[in-house]
Amino acid sequence: MAVIHHTTLTPTKLELLTAWLPTRPWYRGGQAGPDLAKAGGFRLDDPEGAVGIEFMVVNDNSDERATAYLVPLTYRGAPLDDAGHALIGTAEHGVLGRRWIYDGCHDPVLIAELTALIEGHVQPQHQNTTDTPDPHVTRSYTATSAEAPAIGTTDDAEGTVLPGPPGTTLRLHRVLHEAAPLPPEATGHVTGVWSKPDGTQSHGPFLTVHPHN
Repeated sequence: MAVIHHTTLTPTKLELLTAWLPTRPWYRGGQAGPDLAKAGGFRLDDPEGAVGIEFMVVNDNSDERATAYLVPLTYRGAPLDDAGHALIGTAEHGVLGRRWIYDGCHDPVLIAELTALIEGHVQPQHQNTTDTPDPHVTRSYTATSAEAPAIGTTDDAEGTVLPGPPGTTLRLHRVLHEAAPLPPEATGHVTGVWSKPDGTQSHGPFLTVHPHN
């Protein structure tokens, strides 16, 4: 069970993401950079209790589009081997000390727990409250018996492709769209909610599951 510490983080997550988001191929903002505000998300628990796992939604209010981005993050007490390319930054946590913050799509602990979520083995947790399931995050999945070679994690202009349950790949929707329809070939999804800048709630897919081609 992850314990949520209500304390300081320096620099803040939003400050780190302000510098990191413009380096991503799926970033839609301008050269002036984003103006970010937290908009929602959820957490997963690391069974070993060592790695923090958060799926964070942020609104970029730098223009009239107010684009919502999904950013999976992992928080570690030491660097992750061979993952320097996925490091978003380091920060000082008021309770835990130095934390290494990664793009969680490249962290094997997040991949394992996300797969467990899709398969229905674990529950999504509230973003800000310890030991509290989040009923607003829903999932479905139709298992396949197909086998496929392992794939890596890749970013493109639409989002991130990463490994899923056996025989599948995941399409992480980095740019979120309200009530977006699921692709007809999708065999599963994780759906959540986030807040618009005006305070109303949006609802749509965070990721979809696809048969591996």
